[in-house]
Amino acid sequence: MVEKVIPIRIDEGKGLVAPIPSHLHSPSMSTLDTRGRLLRDLRISVTDRCNFRCTYCMPKEVFNQDYPYLAHDELLSFEEITRLANIFATLGVEKIRLTGGEPLLRKNLEILIGMLAKIQTPQGEPLDLTLTTNGSVLRKKAAALKAAGLKRITVSLDGLDDAVFKKMNDVDFPVEDVLDGITAAQEAGFESIKVNMVVQKGSNEHEIISMAERFKGTGIVLRFIEYMDVGSSNGWNMAEVLPSQEVIALIHSVHPLEAISANYAGEVAKRWRYQDGSGEIGVISSVTQAFCSDCSRARISTDGQLYLCLFANKGFDFKSMLRSGKSDLEIANAIMSVWSKRDDRYSEIRGSISEQVKSLGPKVEMSYIGG
Repeated sequence: MVEKVIPIRIDEGKGLVAPIPSHLHSPSMSTLDTRGRLLRDLRISVTDRCNFRCTYCMPKEVFNQDYPYLAHDELLSFEEITRLANIFATLGVEKIRLTGGEPLLRKNLEILIGMLAKIQTPQGEPLDLTLTTNGSVLRKKAAALKAAGLKRITVSLDGLDDAVFKKMNDVDFPVEDVLDGITAAQEAGFESIKVNMVVQKGSNEHEIISMAERFKGTGIVLRFIEYMDVGSSNGWNMAEVLPSQEVIALIHSVHPLEAISANYAGEVAKRWRYQDGSGEIGVISSVTQAFCSDCSRARISTDGQLYLCLFANKGFDFKSMLRSGKSDLEIANAIMSVWSKRDDRYSEIRGSISEQVKSLGPKVEMSYIGG
């Protein structure tokens, strides 16, 4: 058994200082990092708390009643989040995804969504505003989220067998309630709904076909995600990774598939459609088919640190900037400066990570910056 690693919480105010250039430039939508990647997607974690204890994300042995969750005044306020989002929009961000923890646990989240829905790109287009949830309170929240301006929803669901699902969420939460939340989202008028299934060999790979058949023909896109070594607490083991190619081969043997092109540059999921025209699925293969080369994503943690990679171990402290009187132009220049030096490509070099890199400390937990 792989030893669990107790994560060190990355306390607010202790992130790296993002440099503000002495000569300020107008916000640019074409700032490239060191590998020629543009900034187009922003993921914002609104809470570090979750009501599930999924073993691959927030294992109960670590995230227990004694875990030092962030206090309310450590979180970015809705106004601070909206201000940052506005600045990022001037720099080319077109899509914002709200994450957690479980984002729907953040009180009055629909108010934040309403604020973000008013933001426009420099071309006058609204942002693609979406959210990832475990679906546990979606029945209660779906209508309000839609009315506030949320465009799309992604629901995490790792199986249909109640025993398997309860074992993976580790809080005895039933599958039926998540499925009911998905139904509530459809009833509220959401036309773009995705379901994400993390496949962990030895736990739920036998659920692949049943999940595919459950959502085939419904208009809901099911995506299979390789079990990843995010954070430092899930005891990740390569032996528990089921390569996406095997997932596709398994489904294809029952329901023939054909590959289709990406919806947009930098899309993380490889798309496949059923040959009988009954919909599509996707696979996200961060472990076996890294997509670092065109990654356009940045992440804001619950307490306002900017992370340039899901597997990062250090963030840049932007909350201090927000609370110390820095102007929007100064903050925009700090973001451009940080992004222009970005060279992250963890998934491409996972197998050859040096001891020097490992010595930098534990990777940030996914519950802190979202998936």
